[in-house]
Amino acid sequence: MNFPEYRPRRMRRTETLRRMVRETRLSVDNLIYPLFVAFGKNIMREIPSMPGVFQMSVENIVKEAKAVKKLGIPAVLLFGIPEKKDAVGSDACSDQGIIQTAVRAIKNAVPDLVVITDVCFCEYTDHGHCGILTKKGEVDNDATLEILALSALTHARAGADIVAPSDMMDGRVGVIREALDDGGFTGTPIMAYAAKYASGFYGPFRDAAESTPSFGDRRAYQMDPGNALEAVREVALDIQEGADIVMVKPALAYLDVIRTIRDEFDYPVAAYSVSGEYSIVKAGEKLDWIDGPRVMMEILTAIRRAGAEMIITYAAKDAARLIAG
Repeated sequence: MNFPEYRPRRMRRTETLRRMVRETRLSVDNLIYPLFVAFGKNIMREIPSMPGVFQMSVENIVKEAKAVKKLGIPAVLLFGIPEKKDAVGSDACSDQGIIQTAVRAIKNAVPDLVVITDVCFCEYTDHGHCGILTKKGEVDNDATLEILALSALTHARAGADIVAPSDMMDGRVGVIREALDDGGFTGTPIMAYAAKYASGFYGPFRDAAESTPSFGDRRAYQMDPGNALEAVREVALDIQEGADIVMVKPALAYLDVIRTIRDEFDYPVAAYSVSGEYSIVKAGEKLDWIDGPRVMMEILTAIRRAGAEMIITYAAKDAARLIAG
């Protein structure tokens, strides 16, 4: 039998036909929206390098959380900018800290919204590194584990639905899991920044979180961009220690890593479409070089196609509106 020539364009002729054969679908349920909580009152400060993204005081964060919920976005990820920073990031471990206060306010106003808290110290230390420093100026891995666990526990006490350690200290997932369990929070999941790379895409975030290191960089504890097999080992360790969700960060330049993790592990995979990815699109849109919304949706679809069930993105609100039509 002579089969007819395959003509894929037949199924591309109309939007309805294209929808019918679409392999990858981006849903609002895939989106997580990052928010920056700042100490003070009546704060709504736009980040110059991240158009449309703001530092907000707690009362404005609550308003934003309500808007997020109304759009159908299921979760937010909180980062804190405290009143004061010190060498050990004390605010991160305080039950009255900026994040802990924001969590209580959001959960009181929007109880069904999933609140995820970033567990790290770069936003809280006066030196901008992710933990306690030795006399030589290096991050002390084991000393930092203790305060990471305490910080995560205070987040859980405040009502956080998920804690997300992003520090990349060895062993931190296990220590946090133990602290949560011992504190009566056995039901609180851990979203581990399992494969977090030392990336050049983080610049705008450091403006937003006021977390640029005062010296050196974070390459001694974040992953080298050339390594993919190491990401598999990192994810395996975090799962072994009790992670419930594993994350790859950044997303766009590491789609191959997302795909590898998705294929290798039967665990929920998150990907963080980071500040640099967002800002590049916004800059291109401002210069009228690209169709910003179209490019951003293409990027998010690519991340979903690579295998991520959850996508942390500063474009979550815009994407939710576009998805809703």
